[in-house]
Amino acid sequence: MFRMFAISQAQPLRDAAAGARAWWLAAALLALAACSGGSPEQRLRESMTQLQEAIQARDAKAVRAQLADDFVGPQGLDREGARRLAAASFLRYRDVWVRVAAPRYKVEGDRATVEFEAALGGGGGSALPEAAQLYQVRTGWRERDGEWRMISAEWTPRL
Repeated sequence: MFRMFAISQAQPLRDAAAGARAWWLAAALLALAACSGGSPEQRLRESMTQLQEAIQARDAKAVRAQLADDFVGPQGLDREGARRLAAASFLRYRDVWVRVAAPRYKVEGDRATVEFEAALGGGGGSALPEAAQLYQVRTGWRERDGEWRMISAEWTPRL
């Protein structure tokens, strides 16, 4: 099992980093969005890859594009709030990354759920990240016109 850590032991820094990581998780979940061709599950998998790439490219607009207009995340997080959270995280950390493990896809018609573990981290370019965390994630998706958009996301930090 992964153990993730924050290099700084200061509680305020941890709290700020936790908020930034939470957004990254939402963004990672969002990445599972638009693609055409292949089976619905294959398109959903391709969308996940696109989301991860958008996060690592520090592209808040591309992250937002993966979310449905009616996206809902924890504590009332909406589509625009997710974009702002991503942008703030990208300003805070020069380098960001997300790794997804053990994804479980369940597609039923034009709806899907994807559950996975996500490791999120960020830093200033040194060998070790300034902040990193492992999360258990559950996302909801809707397909329209062959494109998947994330409609919901929830995540729980793992110790």
